[in-house]
Amino acid sequence: MWLPLRTLPARPNATLANAWLERIEQTLADPACDRNRLCRETLASLAYPQYAGHLDEAIGDDNVPLGTRLALSSLDPRNITLEPEFYQDCDDSRFQPVKPLLCLWYSFDRLPIGGQNVELGVRLRRILAPHIFKRCGKNFKCFQHVEFSFGYNMEVGDDVVVHRHVLLDDRGGIVMGNRVSVSDYANIYSHTHSIVEQKDVTNAVTVLEEGVRITYHATVLAGVRVGENAMVGACAVATKDVRPYHVNVGIPAKSVRVKPNAPGGHEILSTTRERRTGDGA
Repeated sequence: MWLPLRTLPARPNATLANAWLERIEQTLADPACDRNRLCRETLASLAYPQYAGHLDEAIGDDNVPLGTRLALSSLDPRNITLEPEFYQDCDDSRFQPVKPLLCLWYSFDRLPIGGQNVELGVRLRRILAPHIFKRCGKNFKCFQHVEFSFGYNMEVGDDVVVHRHVLLDDRGGIVMGNRVSVSDYANIYSHTHSIVEQKDVTNAVTVLEEGVRITYHATVLAGVRVGENAMVGACAVATKDVRPYHVNVGIPAKSVRVKPNAPGGHEILSTTRERRTGDGA
């Protein structure tokens, strides 16, 4: 069966959603935008509307419960830490400008309004992504609970889709070509640790070429290049490059077939040769 996605009618609150998104987009378009303030005020209006108009006063008010004051202060990204800030290779000059937008991205997904609000979340992330990534193409579509390392080392082409609960570890850099699709719970890495000393870290750019599909719960390790229109199967671990149009499955992932739409010259290596050369990816 051919099952394209359905086009749904606008929700009854579409006017409110459009106005809210337009305000965020216009604010970010201003070079003088205070991103920490944008994050703080946006989250306050969604999570603590009773305090949104007087945050500073509420934080300093001894009559407000201490936990509430702490929570309100934590809406400001300057008052919290994200894991990548502890990494020695974190470039603060690049990370601090994107940190407020990552905080807004992550926090929105954890609020009632963002939990299952698919369209609103996709549109918000589409606004934020070009201000976070090194490059972001058109029609970027990202679902809930996707997280990054730095964010600023992401290069994303056109019509890329990233599904729920995906980790995009762009510490060493991730490049996604046009029409890449990453399924739920996949992990894409671009750094690795020495098996002898955990503090010995190697960063390597990971590349997903045009039309690549990374399917459910699959993992792509640092420095791997997944070739054009290739696929990494469910739960597979790609430890080596994946050739164009090949479908790789297993741990470690090996080629099991070539897509029927592949041009000539993309034959599968024989099992004997794979064992002899180790070139099974």
